[in-house]
This record gives sequence, structure tokens and C-alpha cells, in this order.
Amino acid sequence: MSSASDPEIRRADSSDVPAILETLKAALGETPILRRTRRLWEWKHVMNPFGASLVLVAEASGRIAGVRALMQWQLVQPDGTLVRCMRAVDTATHPDFARQGIFRRLTMRAVDEARELGIELIFNTPNDMSAPGYLKMGWSEVARIGVLARPRLGEAASVPDGSVPTVASLGPSLTKALPRAGIPDREPLGLRTPRSPEYLAWRFTRHPTAQYGWLGSLDHGWLVARASTRKSRSELVLSDLLGSPKPALVRRLAREHRARYMAGWFSPGSPERGIAIRGGMLPVPGLRALRLVALPLADIGLDVSNLGSWDLATSDLELL
Repeated sequence: MSSASDPEIRRADSSDVPAILETLKAALGETPILRRTRRLWEWKHVMNPFGASLVLVAEASGRIAGVRALMQWQLVQPDGTLVRCMRAVDTATHPDFARQGIFRRLTMRAVDEARELGIELIFNTPNDMSAPGYLKMGWSEVARIGVLARPRLGEAASVPDGSVPTVASLGPSLTKALPRAGIPDREPLGLRTPRSPEYLAWRFTRHPTAQYGWLGSLDHGWLVARASTRKSRSELVLSDLLGSPKPALVRRLAREHRARYMAGWFSPGSPERGIAIRGGMLPVPGLRALRLVALPLADIGLDVSNLGSWDLATSDLELL
């Protein structure tokens, strides 16, 4: 194990990206749908329509010992007030420098810099390994996020090991093209990501590896689904419902898709959750897929530690 007793913490620049990716790969690994490539990094941290990320690195002995990235984000309150946010993502300490406090030092510095930039809220969905560290640094746990699912009763499409399923193979009725017609966003019921045309194009059509498909129309609303695998089982993730979709749209996809199951999540009390449930998706008892945590840096007039203050979809919680 190398020593990083006094690493230099600094802003990252583009020349650091190869070493950052190696650090992320060494610490977190990768999957077929989540390759630690420069294209993915730039999609997330450079092309983001909310702005370029704040990225810090810890450098020790001429090496990148750790990385801490905060994505720029925006949320809208029910009264229309815009909240300047960041999402804590892509945090890793290289295994050669583990257990030396680098995670905490990078995170606390990033929080200080975010506060200086006028950021009002940081939120993220840490894994079970890193979540305790966030809670010790002042984050609050908002909720354990469950799953709405609908299994396929018939034969499902098989996916070779190490491959990423295509939208066409799992959802033949889905189209990969972003609808040309404008997609109206509804009023927020809590903290909600504004679904601007720029956001939708970035979020659902430009991801380097994840494949999304659309189903719907201007009159009937749209759904957006992602082709994926989990534990060698094909899955179709219901990422979002947009416009004014009807439950029949979800039922149609459920009838026609070839994945082992459909899965997704929407905030309790949201119209999208009602549509998904009336479309045949049901909460999976006892299953908690994600943990939402938040750190307020300013008083925004809402209790961000209460899930009822949030208006979220699957697409807000995952960045695939």
C-alpha cells in the first residue's frame, strides 16, 4: 500500500482523465453497460446541459490517489423556484491508497467549493459501502428506494454474457429516435428535474453505451425504457413517463417486450406511479434497490430529508 499522508488536492483538468478512469476502474470495476471510457466521462461531466462538473483529485507520489466528482444539476420546486444542485458521483480511492482518509478529504473540500459556488443542495444514491461515510459527513438519508416490477410470463430473450442488449431485441415496439414533437413537462409536485428538450436529448439519446427507446405519441404521451441485464437476466427499465401517458401505454409495452421483466420506480403520489401501477407494475415487497441521501447547503424551504419533498422517476436516480 502506498502512502498518501499529505496528498495534494486540486481541481482536475482534461489531462487527468486517463488516470481518473484507471482509478475508477481499479476501485469500482465496470460492466458491459458501464464502461469507464472517456466518452462516458465526457457525456456525464462535460456535455451535461446543466454545466460542467466540479472534479477534484488527490495526487500523491505523482499518481492519482483519489477522485471526487460533483455533477451540476437543477431541480424545480412546486412554486417554480429553481434550486441549484450537485450530484455526488464517480467517487473513488485507488486501492493502493485505501484507508488513508482520501474519500473524506476530497468530499469535504468539494462541499466547501460547492458552497462557494452558490450550490444549495447535494444529493446522490451511494452504495452500501460508501453510504455510512456520507452519513458521518452530514448527509441525511431520505429513503430506501424500492422497485415497481412486472415479470414476463412467457419466454424471454436471452442475452450472451458480457453483452449489452439492444432496444430492438427487448422492445420491438420502441423507437430509438427522440420524438420530434415537443414533450410538455408537468408541474412539479416536489423537487423535480426540469425535462427541457436539451435535457431529454442528452439524457436519453447520447449515452455512449446504454440504449433507450421511446413509445407513444403527442396525444397519448410517451414512455422511455432502457434495455439492460441484471444477473444474466434481461430487463427493461421503465426510465420515465412524459407528457400525459395512459396506463394502456405501459400495458402495451408489457405485452410486447421480450425481457425477463420490466422494472422502474416513481415517487409515491406522483401521476407516473399511478400510471405504472394501473399498467400492471407492482411494488416488490422488501426489495430496496437504491438509497437516496441529501446534504442541504442552504435553506430552500423544503425538508429534503423527507421523500415527500421529492418528485422523482427512475431516470432521476440512475445515470445510465
